[in-house]
Amino acid sequence: MARNIRVEKITQTPIEKQEIEIVERKGVGHPDSMADGFAESVSRALCNEYIKKCGTILHHNTDQVEVVAGRSCPEYQGGELISPIYVLLVGRATKEFKDIKIASDTTAIRAAKNYLKTTLPDIDSEHDIIIDCKLGTGSTDLQSVFNRRKAPMANDTSFGVGHAPFSEVENIVYNTERQMVLNFKKDLPAIGTDIKVMGMRKNEKITLTVACAMIGKYVDDQSHYFNIKEELRSKICDLAEEYTDREVEVFVNTGDDEKAGSVYLTVTGTSAEMGDDGSVGRGNRCNGLITPNRPMSMEATSGKNPINHVGKLYNLLSNQIAKDIAANVSGIEDIYIRILSQIGHPIDEPLIASAQIIPQDGANMKAIKSESEVIIDKWLNDITKITDMTTRGELETF
Repeated sequence: MARNIRVEKITQTPIEKQEIEIVERKGVGHPDSMADGFAESVSRALCNEYIKKCGTILHHNTDQVEVVAGRSCPEYQGGELISPIYVLLVGRATKEFKDIKIASDTTAIRAAKNYLKTTLPDIDSEHDIIIDCKLGTGSTDLQSVFNRRKAPMANDTSFGVGHAPFSEVENIVYNTERQMVLNFKKDLPAIGTDIKVMGMRKNEKITLTVACAMIGKYVDDQSHYFNIKEELRSKICDLAEEYTDREVEVFVNTGDDEKAGSVYLTVTGTSAEMGDDGSVGRGNRCNGLITPNRPMSMEATSGKNPINHVGKLYNLLSNQIAKDIAANVSGIEDIYIRILSQIGHPIDEPLIASAQIIPQDGANMKAIKSESEVIIDKWLNDITKITDMTTRGELETF
């Protein structure tokens, strides 16, 4: 095993046995997640357009998307936008390669509109939002970096971080937002896509604080609003019971003031309609969570090219490795993966691929180390699989 792989036992309290744990997820309609979603959808569309036109993915980075909030006038049974949400697609893209002209800007706008339609359907694409594109020109010289050998050269000296398995709180927080959008919304159409779930575990009690933008046209009046809120709270409590035997307390839209008639009512289901801006990389890490109890990378994953941008590849790879080891190597409480690149070196030969493991009591650390090294080596040897999975949309980036 020639690679710089190191597996070590660390002595610290496993996450489930720590006194305090905090976990956050920003939903797909949160302005920061909107920026992430647009950025990644544009990158993926460009990848497929490049493959179609040129037979290979060309250089691009579309990770500078900005969401500029509009102004709205929400009302029960209706409401309207006064000023539309403005989305600026910014970054770099190869627009011409070997005399082949590539419609990068129109591809980007089409991808953003498709993402809007499939993920944020409560936003009227004709009237509620403006999508603008200002992609600069990428350098075709960088193709030499992409294609010098089986594995491309790292574009930067950077690192990726991953952990596994998810704790109970992490599973609850992640799946609460996902189920609210994908399933609860079928029964409660007033649920918007701008959701933030904050989970806290204090010893054996879990507290969930959920902020959910409600869509005014599906809410008859204030009484109906609070009935919807209580039904949503009940659904979340039932969902949490699928992941834990601990006591769970759920709060929804704690900023509401019933006496003053102040509630979280929107027209489109996102706060981007009324004053909240969004930027790529300010929200969830590529595992879909914000986890202050765990090591995290500051890198924005969404929109970066999936060929040699280690800020993207190594974060996605670290999480895949961590999940693979946690699922297939027995005796592990927690595992943390860190992979560090050196600019100009092959991405399958990192400066270090580190696995730090908290073993279960009585576990065979020698066996854990050996089996983990094999899995890490396998993933590094097949690192371009991450590129393929990302291009096909099989890996989430936020």
